[in-house]
Amino acid sequence: MSMELRDIENPRKWRFTWEAQSHIPTLRLFLFNSHSKPSLQCRSLQVHVSLPQSVVLITWFDHDDYKEGEVSLRVPIPRVLIDDESPVSFRAMDDHIEVKLALLLPVGHPIVSSSDSILKSSGDEQNRNSDESMTLSVDSDIRSLSSSEGVHFYCRNCEFNLTRSPLRKFAEMPSVNWREVADNWFGACCCSFGGISEKMVARFANSYSCSKGTCLVNFGTLVVCKDDLVEYNFPDCGGDECHEVESDLTVDLGFGESTLTLGTNNVCDEKSGLTKSKDEEFDVNGMCGITDEGSSNHDRLSHLCLDSDSSGNEELEQGCCTHHVSGTSLEDQKLIQSTEILENQKLFLNGFLGNIFMVKSSNLKKDVEWVEFLCPQCSSLLGAYPCANGCAPLDGGVRLFKCYISTSLAAVGSKDFFRKYTLERMFTTQLLDCAKDELSFRTVVIDLKTRVPMLQIVLVNSNSWSCTGYCLSTQSCLEPVQKLDLQPVIKVLFSECSNNTESEIRAMEDQIKKDLADEVFMPRSQIVDIVESLVLAKNALPPSCSSFQGLSLSSLRM
Repeated sequence: MSMELRDIENPRKWRFTWEAQSHIPTLRLFLFNSHSKPSLQCRSLQVHVSLPQSVVLITWFDHDDYKEGEVSLRVPIPRVLIDDESPVSFRAMDDHIEVKLALLLPVGHPIVSSSDSILKSSGDEQNRNSDESMTLSVDSDIRSLSSSEGVHFYCRNCEFNLTRSPLRKFAEMPSVNWREVADNWFGACCCSFGGISEKMVARFANSYSCSKGTCLVNFGTLVVCKDDLVEYNFPDCGGDECHEVESDLTVDLGFGESTLTLGTNNVCDEKSGLTKSKDEEFDVNGMCGITDEGSSNHDRLSHLCLDSDSSGNEELEQGCCTHHVSGTSLEDQKLIQSTEILENQKLFLNGFLGNIFMVKSSNLKKDVEWVEFLCPQCSSLLGAYPCANGCAPLDGGVRLFKCYISTSLAAVGSKDFFRKYTLERMFTTQLLDCAKDELSFRTVVIDLKTRVPMLQIVLVNSNSWSCTGYCLSTQSCLEPVQKLDLQPVIKVLFSECSNNTESEIRAMEDQIKKDLADEVFMPRSQIVDIVESLVLAKNALPPSCSSFQGLSLSSLRM
């Protein structure tokens, strides 16, 4: 019976996935579909590598085909340095065909990276590839934003303009672990026992107050003043309701052992055992010799420049250990009064009003609720803001997620400063930071509102590369083959926790208590999107390669 080459246009949706490790010179190909069992059906399996065409040709005789025709598929080869003198290894498994190619150098080698940039074509593809390879950097974002004449923020989904006027003032939001840095700086300085350090902390808090026209930038979010946003009505608070919840809050500023209790007439306690003279007493705001008349400077506080006050610098230059409380001029007294700490700034100092993306439990407060901020036009999630009792933002600022906004009408275009930000990449970067800083490779993601665990994820490998697609037919073999690029990914194990039993939830809680797992809080919609990305990436592998010890194996883009 004569055999003929049967050109197929992928009728069974044969899918391929290329994988490699940064330090291993091997490229693996997984070829599979959900309706075939290659170990039983693929007879006389052959694999041929065509480097001039950058394709792998896979052929076999289908045992289930009554015509006994030869099946042929083409798979594009990504941009790698293949060793053409090494033999090709392949085998037919129960649910997939596996092919291994030897490489001259691992894909993570610097020579490969430099040659890859040369081989990439120019134009839109080059811009897209360069965007994908760019790291997410706060410094780079601030430079880009500050270099422009003014920036509007738009909803990435519907291109709705969110800002009333262009923003021109940008500054980096301080890290939540600023106390540790400050302790290291003040540790050997005697002024930590006086009032200068408290004044510096107050000025530090005032400098980062949410004010109109100013945008604070951190890794995942932008803090924009509510007065700079259009067509959004925030719930109004009567009187001082917004601040009543914090009236009994105790703030440890972390300098020396002094603790400031935020009562109405309290002064610093004497944990440090120091004898305080009249000139060294601190009021409720932690400032040296401040009276109630300092409240008249509230308007001045809201317009305080981000740069340090020049007179404040002069005071520090005179010597941090020299006290000039009694001999200060009227102007100096006004400057001291202007360093008063407001209620919402106390929350900021404790890290409760920092980055809301993948927030830690230590930076959440029971009485502070995070309300989702939606686009006024399409109602898609854009960010969140902190409030108490359903009021307006506690500090007057709204946190906008970079992955949901753009700086140009053409979202993800070349003029969009946030085009490289996606929810998946932001999530991946934070996971890697947790693994690096806290040596935590297991993370439990909890709903920010309900406090219910929704996702458990374990970091397996942070040095993987992958790309996926569907096989080509041999009918159009003369046409140019699509150029593929391996993308850096992290390998993870995950499981959804929405249907977990009580015993499984208790087991996760025990892991968190024993510091065997980290916990982060996110809006429910973001967790759902992350799970969808994980499931989608899981389907890029055959079933036999996508699970381990009851968890699903998947990947996330870096």
